[in-house]
Amino acid sequence: MTTILAIETSCDETAAAVIENGDTIRSNVVATQMESHARFGGVVPEIASRHHVEVVTAVVEEALEKAKVTYQDLTAVAVTEGPGLVGALLVGIHAAKAIAFAHGLPLIGVHHIAGHIYANQLVAKLQFPLLALVVSGGHTELIYMEKDGQFQVIGQTRDDAVGEAYDKVARALALPYPGGPNVEQLADTAEATLDLPRSWLEKDSYDFSFSGLKSAVLNRLNNDKQRGIVTDRAALAKGFQESVVDVLVAKTVRAHAQFNVKQVVLAGGVAANKGLRKALTEAFANKDVTLLVPPLSLCTDNAAMIGACAHSMWLRGIAGNMAMNARPGLPLSSF
Repeated sequence: MTTILAIETSCDETAAAVIENGDTIRSNVVATQMESHARFGGVVPEIASRHHVEVVTAVVEEALEKAKVTYQDLTAVAVTEGPGLVGALLVGIHAAKAIAFAHGLPLIGVHHIAGHIYANQLVAKLQFPLLALVVSGGHTELIYMEKDGQFQVIGQTRDDAVGEAYDKVARALALPYPGGPNVEQLADTAEATLDLPRSWLEKDSYDFSFSGLKSAVLNRLNNDKQRGIVTDRAALAKGFQESVVDVLVAKTVRAHAQFNVKQVVLAGGVAANKGLRKALTEAFANKDVTLLVPPLSLCTDNAAMIGACAHSMWLRGIAGNMAMNARPGLPLSSF
């Protein structure tokens, strides 16, 4: 049996979790900074780092207390090594190093996106080969996994990630941060839809591009303003969301057919989007494949996902050392 303490501080959530055997959550504690960053319309790295410093010890202690374990019960300590904000990452890494050193525990550095994928392991056993659709503030990727621990990026964004596009469109529509849930909430009130373009790129490409869609929203707002027309903001939000979801789902369905996978998993903060979850569920309802969609608590940044991934790494004898450093541009690689 493994009992892993995991820490995640890559952006604006300070999180700690205790994971047993890679698939059981003993505790999962998250301290959010959303209100602190909302007035700036986005995450301010220095503010995020300072908040992590203030609460990381309390969050770790709460995770251990809720799991009813002590440091002596732990098998290893896992932490997000990258990618992310360098200052934020450093807080979690130094906290994990201190714990590992003080208690003689192995230290495991986990890739943030690998963690998002392995969050699905906390829902059901992963079956390989599988296809992961990763959608978050900084990442939009289709990843093929032939076997456990093996990652092959078959498609990725060429400009804005989905989450970035949502945040930029939210600002254009005068909606508060974070953009994703607020754009979705506005779209849900729409009685009509303003049709917006879909960026399919080359015929066989699994890459994504959302910069043009964002520009289409801005152009519609500016053109309406110049003509003295009051834009139906809800219909525009709905048109934006439908364009995003159509492209994501269509490329995922096509990749599933080409790679003949056993499972399709959804991962990342934008995986909380109800429209995307519904569309994927409908698209794969009659296909010979299992679709895993994590609960909302495992979509946004959390430490449980880091512990789940660390378990698979532990089984392969992969561990870091005290020379571990923050790697804000850490590429996703197999382990």
